[in-house]
Amino acid sequence: MSGVRADLLALVPDLGAWWYALALAPLLLAAAMLLVVGQWPTRPGHRVVHRTSLVAATVSAIGVAGVAVDRPVVEMSWIPSLGVWFSLRPDGLSVPLLLLTAVVGVVATALHLHPDREVRTVAVDLEDSDPTAPIPVVKGIDVPGLATYHACLQLVLLGALLAFLAGDALLFFVGFELVLVPMWILISRYGDPTSDRDGAAVRFLLVTVVGSSLVLLGILAVATATGSTDLQVWAAQGGSALGRSSQLAVAAALLVGFALKVPVFPLHTWLPWVHATAPTAGSVLLAAVLLKLGTYGMVRLVVPVVPEGFTAWAPLLAGLGVTGIVWASLVCLVERDLKRLIAWSSIAHLGFVVLGIASGTQAGLQAALFGNVAHGLISALLFVVVGGLKHRWGGADLSHGHAALREVTPHLGLALVVGMAASSGLPGLAGFWGEIGSVLAAWSPSPDRPDGWFRGFAVVAAVGGALAVAYTVRVLREVWFGERLEPRIPDAVLTERTALRLLGVLVLLLGLVPTLLLSITAPFVEGVLVR
Repeated sequence: MSGVRADLLALVPDLGAWWYALALAPLLLAAAMLLVVGQWPTRPGHRVVHRTSLVAATVSAIGVAGVAVDRPVVEMSWIPSLGVWFSLRPDGLSVPLLLLTAVVGVVATALHLHPDREVRTVAVDLEDSDPTAPIPVVKGIDVPGLATYHACLQLVLLGALLAFLAGDALLFFVGFELVLVPMWILISRYGDPTSDRDGAAVRFLLVTVVGSSLVLLGILAVATATGSTDLQVWAAQGGSALGRSSQLAVAAALLVGFALKVPVFPLHTWLPWVHATAPTAGSVLLAAVLLKLGTYGMVRLVVPVVPEGFTAWAPLLAGLGVTGIVWASLVCLVERDLKRLIAWSSIAHLGFVVLGIASGTQAGLQAALFGNVAHGLISALLFVVVGGLKHRWGGADLSHGHAALREVTPHLGLALVVGMAASSGLPGLAGFWGEIGSVLAAWSPSPDRPDGWFRGFAVVAAVGGALAVAYTVRVLREVWFGERLEPRIPDAVLTERTALRLLGVLVLLLGLVPTLLLSITAPFVEGVLVR
């Protein structure tokens, strides 16, 4: 009898594994259901679709929180003939990004879809009415294809969570690829119809496919040399199965593949175009989650796996990172489209992340991981604000006269001030610790890095930080400051206010108590860079 009970217990997964079911299953089920009902002759109303999507993201976030606390490990044979396992193994590197994805996922699904064509229609209808009257804000509408739109949001979240949880390289690649098609659909079908959204979607698709191909090539090369796709095995061997020339080639393929995703200068040109076209929720997920797959891949699949190859390429990577910081910051000083400006600022801030990774020190890697999460929260906050303003203005062009946000929309105005201040690295907000930490780490890099070059990179990065303050002042002067009261626009609605308060509190909390995040990542960093 005891033997039968033991057999039955063996069939029941460990209690901790149920957290994974709670984290992943709602997203998959909601996506499948929404794709099916979206094809029905009589489609459900926008309230049913929106609430289904939001509930799935919220339940998933609860599951992610359980995974972050319990950190259960799941190991199941997936492709026995190839020795590939379905391995879910969270650690100090993945847990902050899992939590970031969960929070941003709830925010993205909570936002209502407002196609720009409807905003312009409303604006045209108001031409003969009182020009000082607020433009009506549609809180929820039956947009054609709304169920497919929310299904794509769920699939993007599912792919990102799977990639961050994966303990196997091929499973990571599956998640890495899973986000591609749904994000392409979000851009091509639900993006701004006044821009070349087909062109933006095709560019996004081509860039990410090229990057994915290089990543897959690197994964197969390491798997062939080690005889395993287990990421723990790869990190433990530390490139011993590969010669120096092989490490250089593999590191180059992986770094270029991930640099396209980050993106790193000069592989960055697709990002501002895509952000300017994508719907608000798509921009939030792209900036806060999808770009993190690139930096995560560098730290997970390159730094510990081919350390000799990464060391050789680190100065070039750091140089490109700081070039991107200055280049993007200079563009922000003259960019007239507010949404594109925030996209360019993302390139600059991720340059600090790349610089910290390239420094080869524990302090640099800690700063990079902190900056990664901080940028996710800050960019999500800013894209919620800017997306709301674009909806109200009927466009994001700063050349047009707008009512001062501090006068007519205090909630959106305050959120913009907090987001831009955090983006410029103001002390007391989340953006400060990642940027200052990366600069200090570059000034005192690892002994196997060229001191002179990295100190020069630190100086250039500091100049880029000063430029960030300049373009922050410019944006606030043109959008927030002043006494203009016309044309009036409505302030943030309930979903926007809730999202902005949540993100704003997290930006402030990490800025005041950075150890909340640093204590989670410290054990991983110490293990990766042990000499």
